[in-house]
Order: sequence, then C-alpha cells, then structure tokens
Amino acid sequence: MKRMIRELFVMTIATLIIAAAVFFFLIPSHAAVSSVSGLAIVLSNFIPLTVSAITMILNVVLLIAGFLLCGHEFGFKTVYTSILLPVFIGIFEILLPNNGSLSGDAVLDVACYIFTVSIGLSILFNMNASSGGLDIVAKILNRYLHIDLGKAMSLSGMLVALSSALVYDSKTVVLSVLGTYLNGMVLDHFIFGQNIKRRVCIISKDKEKQIRDWILYTLKSGATIYQAEGAYGGTTQTEIITIVDKNEYQKLMQYVIKEDPSAFITVYNVSDMRYIPKNSRS
Repeated sequence: MKRMIRELFVMTIATLIIAAAVFFFLIPSHAAVSSVSGLAIVLSNFIPLTVSAITMILNVVLLIAGFLLCGHEFGFKTVYTSILLPVFIGIFEILLPNNGSLSGDAVLDVACYIFTVSIGLSILFNMNASSGGLDIVAKILNRYLHIDLGKAMSLSGMLVALSSALVYDSKTVVLSVLGTYLNGMVLDHFIFGQNIKRRVCIISKDKEKQIRDWILYTLKSGATIYQAEGAYGGTTQTEIITIVDKNEYQKLMQYVIKEDPSAFITVYNVSDMRYIPKNSRS
C-alpha cells in the first residue's frame, strides 16, 4: 500500500512537471515538439477546443493502444497520468488565461521545454509509465523494435513537428524539427545517463585470484571467467568480466591498478541489462 501511494505521488509530481513545461514553454513558443500536446497546439487552430481538451481526446485513443500492446501495468499507470496531464494543463489555463512567453524568445522557450519535460518523462519511463500520447508510441517502438526511447520519441514526434507547417511560418517549423531531435537526445541522457553501467574486462597474469575474490567478497558483485588465448604467444590466460555501476567502477579501477599495474583492462558502457537476481531463482 505504501509503495502504491509513493508511486502515485511520484507520478503526480512528474506529470505536473510535464504540464508546466507544456504550458509555460511549449504553448508560448507555438512549436510542435515531439508530443501530443504539440499536436494539440497545431490542431487548436482548426478545432474550437482548448489545448487541454484536444490533448485529452488524443491521449484516450493512444491510451487504448498502449494498454493492449504494452501490458496492464503500463496501461493502468498511464491511464492515471494521461488523465492528469490535461487536467493540470486545464488548471493552468484557468489560473493564467493570458499566459505568455517567460523569456520572450521562442528558441529559449523550446530549450527550457526540452530540459524540463525530459525530467518528467524520464521519471515516468523508469517507472514503466508514460504521460500518454506519443510517449505511448515511443514505448511501443522500444518494446517491439528495441529502439532507444529517445530515438523512438524523435521518430514518432517528427511528424508532429512537421505538422506545424500547416499553421506557422518556416522558422517555427525548423524550430519544431530541431527541438524534436534534441528532445530525444536529452531524454536518452536523463534515462540512461543515470543508470549507466560499465562492463569491465580484466586480464591479470599474477593477481587473477586476488582480483576475482575482491570483486566477489569485497565489492559484492558478480563476475564471469573466460579462458583467453593470446594470438601472438599462444599462452592461455584467465579473463575476468564484471558489470559495475559508476561508484563500483571507481573502486574496482583503484584496486586493480594498485594490485597489478600491468593488468590488461578494457571497459564498455552498458545501458541495459536483463537478468534474474540470485534471491529470485528457484
């Protein structure tokens, strides 16, 4: 129960951040940047409804698709945020009916929108949720085509960005397209930059057992052992492979360099892992 209340609270805050980004930065810029809210801004020029009302209608349609294709957990969480997002925008519209640009510059508005909305979106995506709209499309592309969420957001949002050509001038269209591309890059940073891990491969001639034991019992991390044969001399050596987070990586490197300065080490970035924890295995 406590976990559910905490998740609802975090999702509410994340959705409020997204709504604020749309209302205070995206709407004043007139740009259609990678979101259903951006499409709603364009459609509001043709349909006599508010941005919040159009956003609600579009979200309901895409929500059904997300519920069917991404599972019940994603669907239920996104029902909550999809309804809450236009509600928050509607509240802002009532409280601040004459809202204008805070910066007075469309480029700065889009930059502020990208930074602010990416914070909210990354929180929701990491909770297996979404704010609705194109986030659902991106989640579907990520799940079934294994496209990075940021790239999926850019792909699904590009058509929305181009739709601004129906209403606004060429400058706004270019700003929408560039904003959509940058939004995907920043979103990837917020999602994967916080959870990035490193795959460290170590070959030590004399300290292999000490390094392996230190990883297992001091660092308390897992490791995989391979027998590697050198192409030049044909000698067989043991390669230790472990995946660690940023803090563990610093400790590991300090230890290995201290114990065996001549150890051969290669490092790769890892953005995602799938495994069953030891305590969950039967």
